[in-house]
Amino acid sequence: MRVSPSACAVALCALALSSAFAATQLIAQSPLHYPIARKSDQSDTYFGTTVADPYRWLENTDSPETKQWIEAENALTFQYLASIPERATIKDQLTRIWNYPKYTVPTKRGKDYFFTENSGLQNQAVLYVQHGLKGVRKMVLDPNTLSADGTVALGVWDATENGKYLAYAVATAGSDWEEIRVRDVEKGADLSDTLKWVKFSNIAWTKDHKGFFYSRFEEPKSENALLAKNTGQKLYYHYVGEPQAKDRLIYERPDHPQWGITATVSDDGEYVIIYVSDGTNPNNRVFFIDVSNPGKPKINNPLVTLVDDEESQNRVIDNAGDVFFLQTTQDAPLGRVVAVDINKPAKKYWRTLIPELGNEMENVELIGGHFVVHTLQDAHSVLEIYGLRGNRVGRVSLPGIGTITAVSGKPNEWEMFYSYASYLEPASIYRYDIEKRTESPVLVATPPVDSTAYETKQLFAIGKDGTKLPIFVTAKKGLTLDGSHPTILYAYGGFDINMTPAFSPAMLQWVTMGGVYAVAVIRGGGEYGRAWHEAGMLAKKQNVFDDFIASAEYLISQKYTSSKKLAIRGGSNGGLLIGAVETQRPDLAAVALPAVGVMDMLRYQKFTIGGAWAPEYGTSDDSAQFKTLYAYSPLHNIKPGTSYPATLITTADHDDRVVPGHSFKFAATLQRAQAGPAPILIRIDTKAGHGGGKPTSKQIDLATDELAFTVKNLGMSQTPTP
Repeated sequence: MRVSPSACAVALCALALSSAFAATQLIAQSPLHYPIARKSDQSDTYFGTTVADPYRWLENTDSPETKQWIEAENALTFQYLASIPERATIKDQLTRIWNYPKYTVPTKRGKDYFFTENSGLQNQAVLYVQHGLKGVRKMVLDPNTLSADGTVALGVWDATENGKYLAYAVATAGSDWEEIRVRDVEKGADLSDTLKWVKFSNIAWTKDHKGFFYSRFEEPKSENALLAKNTGQKLYYHYVGEPQAKDRLIYERPDHPQWGITATVSDDGEYVIIYVSDGTNPNNRVFFIDVSNPGKPKINNPLVTLVDDEESQNRVIDNAGDVFFLQTTQDAPLGRVVAVDINKPAKKYWRTLIPELGNEMENVELIGGHFVVHTLQDAHSVLEIYGLRGNRVGRVSLPGIGTITAVSGKPNEWEMFYSYASYLEPASIYRYDIEKRTESPVLVATPPVDSTAYETKQLFAIGKDGTKLPIFVTAKKGLTLDGSHPTILYAYGGFDINMTPAFSPAMLQWVTMGGVYAVAVIRGGGEYGRAWHEAGMLAKKQNVFDDFIASAEYLISQKYTSSKKLAIRGGSNGGLLIGAVETQRPDLAAVALPAVGVMDMLRYQKFTIGGAWAPEYGTSDDSAQFKTLYAYSPLHNIKPGTSYPATLITTADHDDRVVPGHSFKFAATLQRAQAGPAPILIRIDTKAGHGGGKPTSKQIDLATDELAFTVKNLGMSQTPTP
C-alpha cells in the first residue's frame, strides 16, 4: 500500500527515496536523531503512588503539537525504511504472493447464495449473489466504488430470507464506527435508510422481511468521536423505509453502561435471541422475545430470561419449537450442548445432549438435522457430526493441521459449507453433504507460489510453572537446526481468542526468504477452554508474558534460532504482550514489532471502548488491580539507559479501538530511554484504523515495511525470490 502521511512527511519520504544510498550511509555511521518530544510535569497519584505521565499531550491526536510530532516521526521512519535495499524486492514479491482469489463461506437465503470474493489485489472484497449452485453470479455490492483509495470497507451484512433486501454496514478509514444502509438486491440500488453511530453490532432480519435488529450507541458528545468513551449500547429494531429516529428501542441497561447488547433471530423466525455481556467478558446473559406473528412481528412482547448470570458462555444454536439447543460452558469448562425447554428454563431442567468432549468446543451449528461440532485439539480444528440425541455419527476429514474458519448451512437442509485454511493453504470453501457424508471443493484458493517445499510442525514448550505450551513452526522442509535461522515469533494471549493455523501472504513471503515463522499458543486465549483463558487474565496476566518468553527460549534451546536472529511480533492485546516482553526481557530478541498495542495500562479505560476490557485486565481505579497493572504496563516499565531491541511500533491515526496515544507515548518514552544503537521507530498510518477493513494496498505496504525492518535488523544478507 501507499502510505499517505502529511504533506511534510511526504516531501521528506520522497527525498529519502531519491537518495537511498546517502540515507544508508547516515544511518550506518551515527545513531538516529529522534524528534524532540516535549516533557510536561503531568503526573497522577494512584493510592499513594505518584506516576509521571510527561507525554500526556500526545493523547490529543488533533492538537497541532501532536500533528507536528507525527509528521516528524513518520518522516524519520519512512526515510529509514526507504534506505533498506531489500524493501522494493520484498514489496514486489509480496504483491505477487498476495494476488490470489479470497472467498468467504456462502450464506444461503431461499435458493440464493451470498458470498464475497476478492479477485486478488482488490482493496476490498466484493459481495455477490448466485441463484443455485450452478447459477450465474451477480454483483450485489462493490465497496471499491465507495471511495477512491479503498478506505471504505464493508462490515457486517445480512440479507432477507427472500433475498430481496440487503442490510449492510460500511466503515470509513478503519474506524470501528459503522453506518448501516439497505439495498434492493434486484435493482442494485440503496434505499433511503441510513443508520448511524453503530459499533460492534449484528444485523438480524425478521422473517417477514420488514425490518431488522441492530445495536448502537448514542452520538458521542465529545468533538472527537474517535476518542470519546463508548458506553450504553442499546438494541433497536428498524423498519425498512423509516428514518432512524423512529426505530424501536428493544432493550437497554442504563444501570450497566459497559454491557454490550446484540441479537440474532432463530431460523424459524419465532424468536429474537438477545445476548448481553459485561464488556469483553466471554460469559454472558441470554434473553429472548417471542416475535412470531403472521402479520407484524411482536417486537415489543415481554422479555423472557434464559440465563441471567455471568457464570458461563452461552449461545443458542437453534431451536425445535419450544426446545432451545444451547452451547454452554455451564458446569462444563470445555463446553457442552444442552436442550432447554423454554417453558422450564431453569438450569436444573437442562438436559445434556453432547457432554464435554475432552477438547475445547469452539462452535456448534444445527445443519441437516444434525449438530456439526467444531472442537480444537491442541489449537487446531476437528469437525464432527452428531445426531440430535447426542450420538456421534461421523467426522469430516481435514487435510492436516489447520483451522475451520467458518461453517454455514440450514437446520432442515443436508447441504453444509465450510472454510478450511492452514499456514500453507489459503482459505478454500468446501461443500459437505450431511446425509451422504461426501464433500467437494467449491471455491479453491491457490497462491501463486508453490508451498510444497515448506511444512508446519507442532512443538511443545514447557512454561515457567510447568504448563505445556504448543508452538506452530512453519519453515522450509529439512531445516538444519543450528541456531542460525531468522525467526518471527507471534502470539496474542488474551480475551479468550484462539491462535489457530491461519494463512498469511506475509508469512509465506517470510519463509520463502529463508525465515522461520512461529506462533506460540499461550494462556489468555481459549484454546484449552475457560481455565486456560482465566490463567492469563487479571492478576494472572504475567503468565501470558512468561509463556511467551518460555516459547522463545524453547525455540532458541532447540536451535531453530538465537536471540540475535529472533523477532517478536503481536498486535492489539498482542501489542501489549510485545511491549511487556520487550521491557521485561530486552535481551530476548533483536527485533520487536508491537502493533496497535495497549501500552498505557493505567489509562486505557478512559478512551472509546476501552472500559469494556476491564473484565480482562482490571483497572487502575481498584487498588489491588492498579498494582498488577503498574507492574507490567509497558509504558511504565521502560528503564532509561537500557539497550532495547530494534523496535518498529505501528499504529494508525483512525484507530478508535486502541487509540494511537498508547503507541505515541510508548515511542516517545522508548526513544528517550534507548541506550543501545538499535533504532526505535514508529510508523503511523493515515486513513487507517485498528486493522479491520484495511485496503489490500495498505496491508501490503505495512507487511513490506515490517519485513524490511526485520531483514535489516536481523542481518539477513539476501531475499531469495519465491
